[in-house]
Amino acid sequence: MAQLYFYYSAMNAGKSTSMLQSAYNYEERGMHTLVMTAAIDDRYQKGEVTSRIGLTSKADLFTDRMHLVDHYLARNAQQHIDCILIDEAQFLTKEQVKQLSIIVDLHKTPVLCYGLRTDFQGELFSGSQHLLAWADKLVELKTVCFCGRKATMVVRFDEHNQPIREGAQVSIGGNDVYQSMCRFHFQERVWQEP
Repeated sequence: MAQLYFYYSAMNAGKSTSMLQSAYNYEERGMHTLVMTAAIDDRYQKGEVTSRIGLTSKADLFTDRMHLVDHYLARNAQQHIDCILIDEAQFLTKEQVKQLSIIVDLHKTPVLCYGLRTDFQGELFSGSQHLLAWADKLVELKTVCFCGRKATMVVRFDEHNQPIREGAQVSIGGNDVYQSMCRFHFQERVWQEP
């Protein structure tokens, strides 16, 4: 039975690595996957999912305007798709999460989504919010804060290594801009009055 999965975490928990391992497991068994990632994330090679440990895979890019059911049906007509794997799932829209539900429920194809739960202000991304609400299976991938506790939050820093408390929800960056922290250290840097 196909299901909609949401694997979520703070940054640097191995979401992309886990996704690429799942894709490999399907391919190793002679099954075909559709790997997708957000077009907005341009940190690495366009049209690829890249993990911090060096694993890569070709990927279709999604934008907030892409109709995912139509894209799936077109790709499935070319070659049967056994599973869809989506990296950077926090950038999905509410409608796209509904569309993924349709792929699972009507087309009986499992969908595995990987993404951040919250932004640098501790707020849910739209894609994450709706995946948390509608996914059949929720799986937290864990990483650690510099203090050794479980990191569940992400802090954005400016060029002077000062925490940023306001601004656009989306600002693409990696370890040079973001750091995963436990809630205590996140509160200390972001929610605490300056």
